[in-house]
Formats: sequence, structure tokens, C-alpha cells
Amino acid sequence: MKENRYRVLVAGYAVSSYGTFLNVVALNLYVYAVTDRALAVGVFMAVRLAAGFLAGLVAATVLSRWAAKPVMLWANVVQAAALLLLVCAPDGMRTASLFVVSAVIGGASTLFMVAFRSSIPDMVEEGRHTWANSLMVSGRSLAMVAGFASSGVVVSLLGYTVAFLVDMVSFLVCAATVALLQLPTRVRPKEKEEAKTGGRRLPASLVALGAAPVIALMVALRGIDALGSSSHNAALPVYSSNLDTENPAVFVSVFWCVWALGNVLVQQVVQRYVKKSGRSVGALGFGLGTIAMSATFILAFAGFPWVAVVVIALLAGAADGVTEVSYSSHLQTLPAGLRTHAFGLSATVENLGFGVGMIAVAAALDVFSPLAVVGVAHGLAIVVAVAFVVQVLRQRSRGRNGEGVGDDGPARGGSRDGAEVSGS
Repeated sequence: MKENRYRVLVAGYAVSSYGTFLNVVALNLYVYAVTDRALAVGVFMAVRLAAGFLAGLVAATVLSRWAAKPVMLWANVVQAAALLLLVCAPDGMRTASLFVVSAVIGGASTLFMVAFRSSIPDMVEEGRHTWANSLMVSGRSLAMVAGFASSGVVVSLLGYTVAFLVDMVSFLVCAATVALLQLPTRVRPKEKEEAKTGGRRLPASLVALGAAPVIALMVALRGIDALGSSSHNAALPVYSSNLDTENPAVFVSVFWCVWALGNVLVQQVVQRYVKKSGRSVGALGFGLGTIAMSATFILAFAGFPWVAVVVIALLAGAADGVTEVSYSSHLQTLPAGLRTHAFGLSATVENLGFGVGMIAVAAALDVFSPLAVVGVAHGLAIVVAVAFVVQVLRQRSRGRNGEGVGDDGPARGGSRDGAEVSGS
């Protein structure tokens, strides 16, 4: 029954993700149509990332006062309300309402994802975390393909208002699926006290992460990876325009569709691996996946023929899928109080990395080629990922040699890499 309810939640999350990806295109186009300034589009994105950054900082405190279920529920309702405000706003208030929507969506979506990811161990049975994360990533990837593929049709044929209303309804659908979850609607007294202590003393949570070098380096690598992601997101339209000036959207559309297909397909492989071996992909899979993902994104801009690019995009999506599942599964092995802080800190670091990256990459693309810019950004991610893999292998080696062996996991200084072992 728990897994069935979780499947319903993922379906609702996929619906809201479809609306989100649809509006990634619609809102950016609408900002430009309303303001007639390219700078406004950049500011719009900056406001959204800044709101996500701040939401990551306060996520642990919010979840110490309110349980995950109402936070997830209201995060969707608030986003739906913001879009309704945009639709109903008079002409003179359109620009202001756009930036309100940007801030609300950036902050509320971050709070939703921190609550969602940190609560997965409470939604499914022990040993099913990897399956749950894999299902979530698959749903989001399929939604991304549908959202991007239909955005042009919806906006051009039905208009911006319909696109915004579709997104609003998608958030309400997700809120309805959250309401079906059997999660506590109030923070338990014991958990509340633990979270409160961590919320008042944020440095204490950072000290706790520092005591688990693999987790700390993992979050840092996630931030560097976000910087790398900003490079290929910004460079893809430029590279595509250089390839085909008349139809620049073709390369971008095909690339992301194939990328999402690779992401979905690898989830089937991950689930079969977990079922057969009884282990999750783990921290080592996250490091190796990051290396593979960054390398394939660099190759995507190297000017290979279409057939090779399709294969590269498929591999990039597969590697990205492995990193997403292994990362979430690893952080979910932390104790409940620390887990919330870790996901909140991760969201902050990711938003910071992506935001700084978008600014730096936009400036660099005016001077250097897309291959050079993406090569530097993802090359940095590869260097940090190699250091992370070395750290994980050293920790495993110490465990095999009997140094600091324990089953407490990374949060308490154990030698394991933190991957949960089902059935043990």
C-alpha cells in the first residue's frame, strides 16, 4: 500500500514536472514578449535561482517546524496561486507579477524537493530507496520530454494563458497526490527537538557533514556539477545555431529527447542491478557517473556526426540518471535530522553553482567557443569527481583492512560508503 501511494505521488510529481518544463519555455518567451528586453530574461532566471538558494538555506528550519506532507502540499498550492495571479494580473502589473511568479516558483519548488527527497525513507520500505529514487527520476525525465516537445505547440497554437493554466492545474494535481500520502502531518516531538537544535545551530550541521568526508565532498561535487550543467545549458542554443542557422531548435530538441531516453532506460538497469545484487549504486557510482556524464557532455560539442551525437546524448542521459539516483540514495542513509540539513544544503549549493555558472558561461561564450567553455566547466567537474572517487576507494580500503570498520554509515564515521544494503 505504501508503494502504491508512492507511485501515485510520483505520477503527480511527473504531471507537475511536465507543467514546469512547459513553462520553462513559455515563461521565458513571455518575459521577453512583455518587456522586449533580453536582459529581463536573465534577471527572471536570476530571481528564480536566488529564491531557490535562499529556500535551501531555510529548508531544514521549515521542516523542523512543519512536517514534510504539509510543506509539499502547500508548496504546490502556492505555485498554482502564483500562476493564477499572473493570469489575472492587469496589463500594468504583468511585469511585476512575472517576477513574483519567478521568486515563488524558485523557492517553493526547492522546498518541495528537499521535503520530497528527505522523506523518501519514510514513504517506502527499508531497502527500497534506490527503487523509489529511480522511479522519481524516470517520471521527471519523461515529463521533461513531453514538456519541451509540446511547449512550442501549446504556446503557438493556444497562447501563453493556456500554458500558464496548464501549469497551474499540474501543481494542483501534484498537491492532490500529496494529500493521499500517509505521512505525519505534524513533526513528532522527538524529531522536532532534534531538528530544532540543528535549525538553530546551522554550523553544527556543517560540522556533522565535515565529520563525513564522503558526504561533504559529495555535496561539493554536486555544486561543481551544477556549474557544469549551466555550461551545456547555455552553450547548446549557441552550438545549435552554428550548426543550422535556419532551424537551430532541431539539435537542442533531439539532444534533450535522446538524453531523457537514456535517463529513463538506465533506471531499468539500476533497478535490476539493485534487485539482483541487493545493493544500491552507492557513492562510487555517483563519482564514476559524474565523470562519465561530464565527459559525454564535452564530446557532444566536439562536432561529431549526428549518429555519434545521438549515442553521446544517450550515454549522457544514462550517466546523469545514475548520478541522480545514487546521490539521493546516499544522502538518504543519513539520520532524519541530518538528512534534512544535507538536502537543504545541497539545494543551496546546486542553485549557487548553477547561478554563478550561468553568469560566467554567458560572458565566456562571447569570447570562446562552446566546446572550450563546456570543456573547462565539465573538466573541473571531472577533476573533483576523480578526487571524490579516490576518497571513496580509500575509505573502502580502510574498511577492508579493519580500520574504523563499522556499520553506522558515513554520518557516524563508519567505513561503508553509505549505500543501503537491502535484506541486511
